[in-house]
Amino acid sequence: MKELFKKIITDFIEKELKGVMSREYKIPLDSSKIISLIGVRRSGKSSILFDLINRLRASVPRENIIYLNFEDDRLFPLKLGHLDLILEGYFELYPAKRDEKIYLFLDEVQVAQGWELYVRRIYDTLNIAVFVTGSSAKLLSSEIATSLRGRTIGFEIFPFSFAEYLKSREIQVNLSSSKSLSFIKNGLENYLVDGGFAETINEDSYISRKILSDYLELIVFKDIAERHNISNTALLKHLNKYCFTNISTLLSFTKLYNEFKSQGFKLSKDTIFNYMAYLEDAYALFTVPIFRNSIKEEQRNPKKIYAVDNGFKKIYDYAIGEDKSKLYENIVFLHLRRQTKEIYYFKQNQEVDFYAKLDDKAVLVNVSYEIKDEKTRAREINGLAEAMEFLNISEATLVTKEEESVVEAAGKKIFIVPLYKYLLEPIKKG
Repeated sequence: MKELFKKIITDFIEKELKGVMSREYKIPLDSSKIISLIGVRRSGKSSILFDLINRLRASVPRENIIYLNFEDDRLFPLKLGHLDLILEGYFELYPAKRDEKIYLFLDEVQVAQGWELYVRRIYDTLNIAVFVTGSSAKLLSSEIATSLRGRTIGFEIFPFSFAEYLKSREIQVNLSSSKSLSFIKNGLENYLVDGGFAETINEDSYISRKILSDYLELIVFKDIAERHNISNTALLKHLNKYCFTNISTLLSFTKLYNEFKSQGFKLSKDTIFNYMAYLEDAYALFTVPIFRNSIKEEQRNPKKIYAVDNGFKKIYDYAIGEDKSKLYENIVFLHLRRQTKEIYYFKQNQEVDFYAKLDDKAVLVNVSYEIKDEKTRAREINGLAEAMEFLNISEATLVTKEEESVVEAAGKKIFIVPLYKYLLEPIKKG
């Protein structure tokens, strides 16, 4: 195994990393902490590492930089005891480097059980900067929290934001230019349905759906079924289909349990809870609770479900153009979720799609594809007005397809904004 590590390390040192696009994440190279990048499969974690490595190579000898992908099939099966051989092999190649700072990049670390013990030891004892990536939220919660507490800074990585999507397609963003706006709006129509996974961009609809389907298979079988020893994969796949065809809707676990049971599945309510938790852990899905002052009350109410990428919906749902409001809402959720984990839906007499806490400020947002119908318009505005009054917030936003205006009510403002503009400008905070 040591000789294999030597070969992989040497091959990477000689490799040129071309065509890597810089993302919008501000990840430090000179932090004294272990840097952790966590997110769904194929969201671009490896590309971000390559971008960091390219930045480092401008000032650091490339021999001081080690990169390993733990999902490299040549390393299978990788065990905790093998990890010491990485640096043993490296220092045999470059003995003089023991007196210099080394940069170690470990991709998809969750493959090696107990990896955090190894990383903690080398971080504490060597002059080394460590960067790790993984496809499990548990890396940020249990594994890292217990073994690496205080030693790490975590970054959640998502598929391309709309701004990154436009950048990848070389579409200039100039909201004052009619020509630029035409390309931006056209890009949004594609992004809305196809999503932001880099490999699907510029592919036709059939190939894009095939790529996304393969991603989901990997998530279901490798990150969930294999990791959690699930044998009932038929139920897991059925739950997948249900969730991704019902994004941006309320989910009742009891109703779901009864529905699956009536279809002949053998399961308990705990099974549904666990499978949903696994999907969230793999960053495939997110659940959003109602805003209440007690966790017990939050738990009693249904949660809303959102997908990590709009493209996953089209794997199962061919009639996708019929309800663009749900796609709009999912995109707005992801835009908020990239910036905060504190997201709720709000409900008194009326429901508001999002109440989020961002930089200690409150954000209220409703999403409606079109508000030409007076009843729809009144419902959306009245819901925001009620929530602003209850939460003592002075500003809120209503995201639509085209309209742009400001509505004033009792000294408070509701900004009606087209989706493309909402995604490209700073979020208004009340």
